[in-house]
Amino acid sequence: MKIATKGRVVIVGGAIMGSFCAWSLRRAGFTGPIAVVEKDPTYQYSSTALSAAGIRTQFGTPENIRMSLFGADMFRNIKTIFGEDADVGYRERGYLILGTPEQAGARKAAAQMQRENGADILALDAQQLQARFPGIRFDDVGIGTLGARHEGWFDAWSLLTLVRRAARQLGVEYIAAAVAGFDTRGCAINGVRLSNGDVLACELCVLAAGAQSGRLAAGLGIDLPVVPKKRTVFCFKTPFTLPNFPMLFDTSGIWIRPEGEGYIGGIQPPQDRDADADGDFEPHHELMEEMFWPRLAKRIPAMEELRLQRAWAGHYEVNTLDHNGVVGPHDELSNLIFATGFSGHGVMHAPAVGRGVAELVTAGGFQSIDLSALGWERIRDAEPLVEAIVY
Repeated sequence: MKIATKGRVVIVGGAIMGSFCAWSLRRAGFTGPIAVVEKDPTYQYSSTALSAAGIRTQFGTPENIRMSLFGADMFRNIKTIFGEDADVGYRERGYLILGTPEQAGARKAAAQMQRENGADILALDAQQLQARFPGIRFDDVGIGTLGARHEGWFDAWSLLTLVRRAARQLGVEYIAAAVAGFDTRGCAINGVRLSNGDVLACELCVLAAGAQSGRLAAGLGIDLPVVPKKRTVFCFKTPFTLPNFPMLFDTSGIWIRPEGEGYIGGIQPPQDRDADADGDFEPHHELMEEMFWPRLAKRIPAMEELRLQRAWAGHYEVNTLDHNGVVGPHDELSNLIFATGFSGHGVMHAPAVGRGVAELVTAGGFQSIDLSALGWERIRDAEPLVEAIVY
């Protein structure tokens, strides 16, 4: 693609993905002006701020595994990168993903593929799981895969604060406004129209608007299958304790992990209650008693005694084609780059995507991790690169 060296780069979306794109551009040597447009500078409803903020290497797509490895390495070395006061609360406790006996063969093969791509995944049977995690029932489990390294959770707000501050220190401008539309000339975007009436001239535009990316792309006549889906997180306390409790994904669809002195967890709503969630941040309160609590108590009997403290909802930017991110240039609008559609794993992959976007701009192609399989062409041609391990 064309290498932009002097003109303004406008990044639409100022949360974790857009901020890592801006910071990475500067780190890669881009010296032109960079403007990041963010409609909510408080980030109150940002998917980043409302995320459960996990990182895992257990994916079905090699590119996702490699991006996670890059992110985990950054989190372990956060002080070296962002300064001695930097802390994102990274806890490398692993993801424990349970499978049924019928899934055991496929899951073992997936773990082998993940190991071949640099992950450190253990495949454990029910007896091994019971010895490692007492108090959790595994009698109906055929396999549990556990990330021995490179997996855990962190504070997404702290990470956003760090990278946003670092980007500003490098001269990145943050503009508090919504994007109202785009001006085009020929095969390029030449202006980004803001809700305050301003028009930002640009040489290159990066679409990193998360769950709203599909809506914004539609204004350019682009059918980008990225929509907002509401996901509820329950925060609760229970007498059950286990010092090495991981991020647990159950065969029933629930997930749970420690948080402070308690736990957080959730479950996707049934498909008939999973409409696009434009502007809707009201938690699915009914899911606690209908679906989450009974399944949790079945897996961890001591957690039948539970006290709900609060619940919140955020938006997943779901790529309805294949649940994978879209990274790279558009085929017709030559100066539009996508960095969106990560379907719940955008926070963990933002560092690697930011670096990839910076490489596209400053070097004309991916240099570190080849992300071309995540490009726009598969969207255009309706040829999904399916990420099967999604929650």
